[in-house]
Amino acid sequence: MRKFSKFMVLGAAMMAFVSCGGGATKSAEAQCEKECEAKECCLPVGVQLYSVRDDMAADFKGTLQKVKAMGYDGVEFAGLFGNTPEQVKAMCAEIGLNPISAHVPLADMLADVDKVIADYKAIGCKYIVVPYVTEERRPGGELFMQMVEEIRSIGQKAKDAGLVLLYHNHDFEFKKLESGEFGLDYLYSAIPADLLQTELDQCWVKYAGQDPVAYLQKYTGRSPVVHLKDYFVEGEQVGDPYALIGLNEDEKKSNSAFEFRPLGCGVQNIPSIMVAAKAAGSKWLIVEQDQPSMGKTPMECIAMSMEYIKKVRENKPCGEGHDHKHEGCDHKH
Repeated sequence: MRKFSKFMVLGAAMMAFVSCGGGATKSAEAQCEKECEAKECCLPVGVQLYSVRDDMAADFKGTLQKVKAMGYDGVEFAGLFGNTPEQVKAMCAEIGLNPISAHVPLADMLADVDKVIADYKAIGCKYIVVPYVTEERRPGGELFMQMVEEIRSIGQKAKDAGLVLLYHNHDFEFKKLESGEFGLDYLYSAIPADLLQTELDQCWVKYAGQDPVAYLQKYTGRSPVVHLKDYFVEGEQVGDPYALIGLNEDEKKSNSAFEFRPLGCGVQNIPSIMVAAKAAGSKWLIVEQDQPSMGKTPMECIAMSMEYIKKVRENKPCGEGHDHKHEGCDHKH
């Protein structure tokens, strides 16, 4: 991490670009519009706390404080680790983090959607997210059409409560249906935008062979939250990449062909995605790294990603003449 220290000390003139978010009493989106209006890639940045789940389990508040110190404006939850919604709300307010959204397993929503909505509304989240679906509910699965209706129902409940339901994709939603349409596109065509919006995970969009920028453009006005995720892939895929995100535990986890990387250390052109997100009307960028890599800890990985975002923001206009690789990365797998 010492390699990045020169980026951590920025002049006062750059502060508007380093942190577009406000405190607990000020909307991070509004603050970004005020301070970064001319900056075409400036959006407030949060982190999906699944990235540092072990740290959260060991020290929930302390981890939030460290995340804030890195420069993150907000957080997306992946469980509350035994804390009450009221406790979490108070922590975020004290630290100055915006509680943006929460990934909630579909099974939990189906079991008690009213409690899920009430809990995350009490924290102050604006969005709740379907993060993953099991095989039978994926495109081509026997319960796929049932899942579409389940999500429609949850989306209506969320809307009635003043929240917005998002769907977080992986690559399996890019399986084509008999109509020739990708399952992901069918989901968004079958359910109206007022009941379901996107949380495009750009790692899995690209891994599925699609263009992350083009997909953001396709869902302009329907992509309030975008997952920034980088990865490295070499040669033929061996084993199951989902074993790397804590799923399919029986599959081989040691996978020489695929690994998640800090932003700028993999195959993604992050500056172009950041610019496209702003142009598409997105409100938040969310950093996510399911597993650490390159010999770094999870906390070091998300710190590297934030420092890279800060560096991208220094370019005027964003991304022009800027190598989309992180200069501190070792690109050897």
